[in-house]
Amino acid sequence: MKAVSNSSVLIALSSIGQLELLNQRFSDGVFIPQAVWKEVVETGSGRPGANQVANASWLTICPVNNLNLVSLLRLELDEGESEAIALSLEQPNSAILLDEKNARGVAKRMNLSPLGTVGILIWAKQNRLISTLKEQLDALQTVGKFRLSYSVYQEALKNVGEL
Repeated sequence: MKAVSNSSVLIALSSIGQLELLNQRFSDGVFIPQAVWKEVVETGSGRPGANQVANASWLTICPVNNLNLVSLLRLELDEGESEAIALSLEQPNSAILLDEKNARGVAKRMNLSPLGTVGILIWAKQNRLISTLKEQLDALQTVGKFRLSYSVYQEALKNVGEL
């Protein structure tokens, strides 16, 4: 399976040293639109994720063809989210990686099934690629400054039998 990623998932996983999980989960490739590359690597130079994403040979920068859709999505979302959703629609059978609630809602309205950072970590725990989900979620919040509601935190731990 392949995936199209927005910035937040790349930054969050990089901040806890787990970016490589995306390569393991999506063996057919992880694609990012130009706006995501620019946000993470160029504008985000020196910040978490910039070097990791720049050096991830398995990430592919892809142009978005449907610029009209991107323009429409920009009425509600930022440039990276808009391009990621548009690119996902152009990449058949691809997962869309989004964390932000508003972007996930827009993706769902477009019949996409967004997967976020927590979902990737749950998958990693289920596939024995990380030892404990709790440790990763705690690091995500403290080191990565990732906002995670108590209910999502509890539900994720319950999902893998750590609660």
